[in-house]
Amino acid sequence: MNTDSDELLKKHSNLIHSEDLTVESHTQREQGEWFLQTLMIKGYDVPFKYRRNKKFKNLTCHKVNLTYYPREESVAGFKIETMQVVRIRRA
Repeated sequence: MNTDSDELLKKHSNLIHSEDLTVESHTQREQGEWFLQTLMIKGYDVPFKYRRNKKFKNLTCHKVNLTYYPREESVAGFKIETMQVVRIRRA
């Protein structure tokens, strides 16, 4: 049985899917009409970012399944690796 994440992985070669990741911290910041969500995952030292049009439940200490792209972002002239989340589900 194909899941949504399996279909996305077939279409996009750079896409990564991880399951049962524990969220260490979850912040939500208003950015115009959107809320920028940033997750820090246990065992990773890279922020996972995504946007939603309204606030989300706090995911700290919960397990999640993530589908994401690796991405580089320039902040104050420094290149920082981030992960752009495409799909997030509670595990």
